[in-house]
Amino acid sequence: MCLFQFTARRLVSQAHCGLKASSSKKQKFCLEMARPSSDMTDFREVFAKAKHIAIITGAGVSAESGVPTFRGAGGFWRKWQAQELATPGAFARNPSRVWEFYHYRREVMLSKHPNPAHIAIAECEKRLSKQGRSVVVITQNIDELHRKAGTKHLLEIHGSLFKTRCTSCGNVAANYKSPICPALAGKGAPDPDTQDAAIPVEDLPQCEEDGCNGLLRPHVVWFGEALDPGVLTAVEKELDICDLCLVVGTSSVVYPAAMFAPQVSARGVPVAEFNMEPTPATNKFRFHFPGPCGTTLPPALARHETEIIS
Repeated sequence: MCLFQFTARRLVSQAHCGLKASSSKKQKFCLEMARPSSDMTDFREVFAKAKHIAIITGAGVSAESGVPTFRGAGGFWRKWQAQELATPGAFARNPSRVWEFYHYRREVMLSKHPNPAHIAIAECEKRLSKQGRSVVVITQNIDELHRKAGTKHLLEIHGSLFKTRCTSCGNVAANYKSPICPALAGKGAPDPDTQDAAIPVEDLPQCEEDGCNGLLRPHVVWFGEALDPGVLTAVEKELDICDLCLVVGTSSVVYPAAMFAPQVSARGVPVAEFNMEPTPATNKFRFHFPGPCGTTLPPALARHETEIIS
């Protein structure tokens, strides 16, 4: 069944619950179902039986590695928030400023390391693969910390800071150069008093495909852009087969990713949320574990006593 068919079923389920509200016993049941559990023992029993685990991660999991989020109060680079710079229009108007912003983010990330949550996920994937079980990470993050931690089955729905795309030929390539081009060396300081470098377009990152030399842009999904349909199709397939879903460090407000876990839950699959605080989607899930992901996730994903390790 296609993932995006779940919504209709969810609406029917909610309406059915409402229609039966005349029975106080059934009404109580509906209310109880809306309260997620924080029983780790119960979660561990579900985890031990799961064959296909989907883990959806957001900025919260990387924040514990000291990664700036550029969201919410105080989330500024110089005097701009990300949504003012991460747009096709901003890049068209001032590619130098946008590249300074992304150069700064790339350089910051080169100094950051995976935290216990990233490592727990990667180790779980490696261990379960030997048991014929699968783990897929579907991340909104562009920092590649999951990849650094060792995660293999990774779907980056918003792209990567360390990939570029040519605005002329469309070529996508990994790029870990530091600095990404000579003109950006020492540029990108976030201080609000810093003046724009005003780098000429010809000195910004250029495509290295034979005979192209087109202007490169970060291979990330900007505000106002659609997600890669190929990546979305892969996400859909994974969520269709998962029998356990974890939501880790995400506010559940950024679409379309905010729809993923609620739609999985709507078809009866257990969903566990690991987040500092409840989100708008919390009451749709079976489990909610509050606190730092680096603290709550490792014991949740540790080897279960029933696992057979060859």
